[in-house]
Amino acid sequence: MRNIRVRIAYDGSQFFGWQRQAGFLSVQEVLEEALEVLSGHRVVVFGSGRTDTGVHAMGQVASFHSETRLRDDRLPFALNAHLPPGVVVLEAETCPEDFHAQHSARGKRYAYLVRTTRFRPPMGEAYMHWVPDRLDLDRVRQGAGWLLGTHDFSSFANAGSPRKSNVRTLQAIHVVARRDAFALVLQGDGFLYNMVRTLAGTLLEVGRGRMEPDAVQDVLAARRRSLAGPTAPAAGLYLRRVLYPEPCFQGTGVRRAGFFG
Repeated sequence: MRNIRVRIAYDGSQFFGWQRQAGFLSVQEVLEEALEVLSGHRVVVFGSGRTDTGVHAMGQVASFHSETRLRDDRLPFALNAHLPPGVVVLEAETCPEDFHAQHSARGKRYAYLVRTTRFRPPMGEAYMHWVPDRLDLDRVRQGAGWLLGTHDFSSFANAGSPRKSNVRTLQAIHVVARRDAFALVLQGDGFLYNMVRTLAGTLLEVGRGRMEPDAVQDVLAARRRSLAGPTAPAAGLYLRRVLYPEPCFQGTGVRRAGFFG
């Protein structure tokens, strides 16, 4: 019996989120079913965290115990042969027995993708948030600066799963601009339910000129969700990377920072 971790990418528009739920197709469900076909026994897969319906992943991490005899380098090929379109296992490796995809995680990196074309793009609506308004990205950067550090992020979290504290540390936030598009790339030690999407929605209001950049500080201090901007659509959100104290997936795969950092 080996403890194995995998890195997964998936198209969130094709699933009702990560977590298995009766009557709705989830990423966890299809991965567990593929593993059962390969191993001949039920396998419980633990993800680094839940992603909601419509949220994508480029670097979700999951772990499970299995008696499979497949080598680490062959396991992704075998699993992908039994997975439906929209999800792919990118890497797999045997890991220490005490590794747990969720409990061992020390942080995450997300990217929120915004298209800023004048007219609605004819394709790709499920993979970005289209904003036809003129946006001042310098204002967005100024507003984002108030969010760095350790704060109570209650103003930027919708009601969701129970948590002991709303205090989180936002370690980095970058605005990565391209022609007719930009991405907000955020890294922190953890994120509250819908926190990234609400931060994105608030910073878009700053970019539109509907909110002053330094008003973000007041919203943060107030700890009132009603003062922040709207929750941006799930389509623009990507889980880019999960951070662990130990090196993971060092021996396989090719990484390119690309648009999302």
